[in-house]
Amino acid sequence: MKRDKLLKMLLPALLCCLLWGSAFPFIKLGYRELGIAQDDSFSQLLFAGVRFMLAGVLAVIIGSFVQRRALLPDGSDLKKAAELSLFQTVSQYTFFYLGLARTTGMKSSIITGSNVFFSVMLSAFLFRQERLTARKLIGCLIGFAGVVLINLKSGESAGFSLTGEGFILFSAMSYGVSSCLTKRFSKEHDPVLLSGWQFIMGGAVMTIAGLCFGGSLGTVTLKGLMILLWLAFVSAAAFSVWSLLLKHNPVSEVSVYGFTNPIFGLLLSYLLLGERGSVSTARTLAALVLVAAGIITVNAAGKQDKSKGSEQNGI
Repeated sequence: MKRDKLLKMLLPALLCCLLWGSAFPFIKLGYRELGIAQDDSFSQLLFAGVRFMLAGVLAVIIGSFVQRRALLPDGSDLKKAAELSLFQTVSQYTFFYLGLARTTGMKSSIITGSNVFFSVMLSAFLFRQERLTARKLIGCLIGFAGVVLINLKSGESAGFSLTGEGFILFSAMSYGVSSCLTKRFSKEHDPVLLSGWQFIMGGAVMTIAGLCFGGSLGTVTLKGLMILLWLAFVSAAAFSVWSLLLKHNPVSEVSVYGFTNPIFGLLLSYLLLGERGSVSTARTLAALVLVAAGIITVNAAGKQDKSKGSEQNGI
């Protein structure tokens, strides 16, 4: 039974992370195809806004087809979707896109990896959704070590700026809050409906902001549109499945899989962008081992907590 439950979480979680990992190279391909400059933050914001609006529409359409009912929100759904959108889409990705333009990819990947810590800490101390144990903390540290290892580069400069590394950190914190809100709201609201409509709301805000500050999608081509549609599908599918996982499992046991995102991103960038110099076979394997060990440790800690709870309740 335990193995069956692990597979029900392991396979969907890794699929989500694989999809998110594909976003790294496809975003770069999209910028290249549409002619969006690396330092053009507001065009990137517009690109992200359009992507997330499309993602929301796709999530609602696919969810309606699967559930055989129209996923139309009522007033209560819209209120929760708006709250979730503030952190999951608007804050997280605005800070991420603006911060990424002002710091290195390596620093961004490592700081983004801290979102797992924020998810676990906020779930335990602010939202009171689970207990923080030593094994969960150790598992997170082991997994984070894998993220650091896969991103290590010689000659990387130190330093910290509020609008660079600071914005990436705010993005990671926003992700942590959104994970806990998804867990809370999905008790009474359809998580796929919330995911879809929060994307539509958040994407609209980002699109308007990008346009108001002079953002442009540059030269729109069929290839560029196909890339944009793939990125929209990535967000729609991954976040919908991730929301369902958060509904039925502790935040820590789901969020720890997020450590695989940068590894998938690096490997897919190697395959799709030809970034040969960024991948070391030995370092990648070592990072995978660390991340896997971290996931196993956190999930083992969760099973231990449930076992203790059952004993205390006489089950």
